[in-house]
Order: sequence, then C-alpha cells, then structure tokens
Amino acid sequence: MDVQFAWQVEMEPQTEVEDRVKLLNQRMARYIPPRETWTPADEALFKPTDLFSVPVDEAQVMQLKAIKYAFTRQYTLSDFYRKYCDKRGVTPDDIKSYDDLEKVPLIPDLTFKQHPSGEDFAHWIANVYTGDLPTVVIDTLTDPTFDDIVNAFNEAGLAVTLSSGTSGRHTVMPRDMRTYLTGQYASGKFVVCMHDILLVDHSLVLTPNPAESNLWVAKALAFLPDFWNDVIQGLDFRISADLASEVMTNEAKQRSASLSSELRGRITVENAIKWLERYDKATDTISLFSFPFLILGIMDALEREGKRFDFGERGTIVTGGGWKISEDKRISTADFRKRVEEMLGIPETHCLDVYAMVEMNGGCYACPEGHYLHLPYPWFKPLVLDRNLMPAGYGEWGRFAFLDPLAGSYPGFIMSGDEVRMLEHCPICDRLGPVLEPSVQRAPSEEMRGCAEEVRRVFEQDFKGGNR
Repeated sequence: MDVQFAWQVEMEPQTEVEDRVKLLNQRMARYIPPRETWTPADEALFKPTDLFSVPVDEAQVMQLKAIKYAFTRQYTLSDFYRKYCDKRGVTPDDIKSYDDLEKVPLIPDLTFKQHPSGEDFAHWIANVYTGDLPTVVIDTLTDPTFDDIVNAFNEAGLAVTLSSGTSGRHTVMPRDMRTYLTGQYASGKFVVCMHDILLVDHSLVLTPNPAESNLWVAKALAFLPDFWNDVIQGLDFRISADLASEVMTNEAKQRSASLSSELRGRITVENAIKWLERYDKATDTISLFSFPFLILGIMDALEREGKRFDFGERGTIVTGGGWKISEDKRISTADFRKRVEEMLGIPETHCLDVYAMVEMNGGCYACPEGHYLHLPYPWFKPLVLDRNLMPAGYGEWGRFAFLDPLAGSYPGFIMSGDEVRMLEHCPICDRLGPVLEPSVQRAPSEEMRGCAEEVRRVFEQDFKGGNR
C-alpha cells in the first residue's frame, strides 16, 4: 500500500503554477540562499509552491515565526531601533501570539528621509544599517555628491536605493545583498503564482535602467533579464539623485525643458512603437512593463498617427509606480485597462498592476480576474491604521502599514503615507489571503512620493499637446 501510494504521488501531474515555479527556481537559482541558512521568513517564501494556496491559519503561523525572528534580530542588532522600542516599552518577549504582532513598533516612512548631507550622510547610512557593514571607501577630498556616497556603499557590496518626494528629500534604504536578492525573488515568485507571464517571448521594460540609476524602481527590477526570455531596456539614460530631486521639487519646471529631454521623450515613444510593430503580425507573446503615464503617452501617439494593434491574449501590460499622469490629474485603473484594450487589443485580464514602495521587499500584485492587489501574506503582515494610528478593521480606509520580515538590513516595520482599504479576501478570484482595493492614494498632507512620479516629471513636457 505504501509503495502504491508513493507511486501515485510521484506520477501525479504538476499544476501550471508548479511548473512555472520550478522554471523560476532554475532561472533565479542565484537569488535563493543556501537551504541551511534559511530564516523563518525564507521558509515562508521558498517552501510553499503556490503562495496563494497557503491556508490563512498556516500563513499566520509562518508570519508569527518570521516576524518574531526579524523583530528579535532588529531589536538585538539595531541600536536606533532598540532605543525606539524601549521608549514604547515593547521587547521581543512581548510577542507571544499572532495578535501580539500588532504591538511591534512601526517606524514612520519619513524616518528614512531624515538624513544629513555630505560626509555625515555616510555615517547615517552606517547607523541605520543592521548587521556587519563592509568596508566602504569614500573620497572625501573631491566633495562627494549624494550619488558618489551611495555608489561607494554599493561598490562595497550593498544595494542602497532611494526614492524621492516633493520635498526633494530622498528616502534611502540600505539593503545587504541577501535582502536585495531575496526581495527580487519574492517579486518574481509572486508574479508566476498569479500569471503565466514568465513564459513571455519578448519584453520591453520602460523603467529606469538598473545600471544608470539608484532609484528603487530601477534596482528592484534588475532581475528581469533572468526572469524573462528576451528583455530590452528602453530607458537607457542616467537618472541621478540630483535630477530626481530637481524634478520632484519643481526646480526643473522653472526653466524650459531642454532639447535633449524633449528628444529623449520622443525617441522613447518612437522606439516603443517600433518594438510593438515588430511583433504585430507575429505569433510571439510580448509584455510591456512601464509606468501608466508612459504607456498612455505611447497610446496617445498611436492615436495621433491613426494606428492600433490587436495583440489579444499574446500581449501583457504590467504597470507600476502610481496613477498620477499630470500635475493635477489621475486616471483610474479601470479606464486605463479600457484604453489599452482599445489601442493595443490587449484584454483587461492581461493588464496587471504592481503596488510597491522602496521600504518593501517584493510587492503587491493585481489579480487578472478582479485587479485587486494581493498581499504576500505567508510572511508579510499588512495593517491599516485609523486616525489614532490604531489597527482598523477590514473594509475601513486608513494608513497602510506593514511588517516585512524579509528586511534583514533595516527594520522592515513601516508605517507608510498611503491610504488604502483592505479586504479579508478577494471578492472576485479564489486566491487566499487579504487584498487591497486598487485605489491606493497618498494620505492628506503627505508629500507625493514615488519613482514613477520622478520619471513622469522628467518627461512631463513630452506628452502634453502633441510634441511628437
């Protein structure tokens, strides 16, 4: 009987998700740490095959183990976070049950924006960083720029990344390489558990080039050449920390857009259209990954030229970074999907959105059926806070916060400036775990922040009034 049962299990066909995860593990093998070094958070990420089929009660057990481990580690190794916790009278000994996770002290996201400049900025990174810092060499005789200091840490083996807001102050997150690679794997696995996009033949990525920018949206997507078969990086210009700061503080608006900026925008759109035309009559599958405003710019150009495509289900659009498309205008995700189907012929089920932030490892991904943002619940605990910054119930609007135990080199217990509404489960699809409604917005009085907004402002002169 035992032999027959073992034979039956061995011969049972794998599901599509299992096949995709197996292929993912082959392509991203270098992102997976050795099995003997796995933390409880690693266990929750790497052990389940289908992340959306983990029973919620089992996921809560995983969350508790992972977050308590991470909390204990940060409390022990991070001086600033231990002092922060001590002021609130919370220690790892207070975390005994799943409900106790709400006691873990949350750090406001502005904490990682409150850094000095110059040489003191390097010391700030060292103090925020959790763990053994490698030797970092900075040439202080040359008056190093913000990017010079960040690059010095990255050349030493870290992945220090940034995002900006309208204040011009960069949010800076120091990741060790393990945290960085694990977060990228988490992004890839979450996608393949949701969709068969791993098998796409050709992909055009219109986000900042990881080799040309320290923006998180660039560095977080560095795994895509390993993830997809044929990847073209469509934005090959440098976005420095200074440029990101300029465009977010409107300094760039006070002078005319340079000819090079206008040409860059036109060339980006023209090259994207040529790429789409290349596969228009083919049978290959394609994916286009970019910010909503940039894909809208491409579709506006197509409409002006009287062109349309009909890729059907062999095309996929992946968006991320926010839905603000001009200084005072947003577009709904539903309207965007309708426009994509009208201009590119790609159905709404192949229009996927990603919600992430520089403080988070991995992200939240929209299901193709209902476009609700699914959360990585096997290890990640999401919270919605009311006006008193206390946990609110499902269905209530509030400030988004989370406990992310994949963050090894900084305390990943963050209170963001975004307003969300969380549901206990998706009302459309049958995947398990909580979801966010897609209408995520910045909280009142919070500065606007995000890598998509930075890039949009770089290009803002190029998609107004038919500059092509």
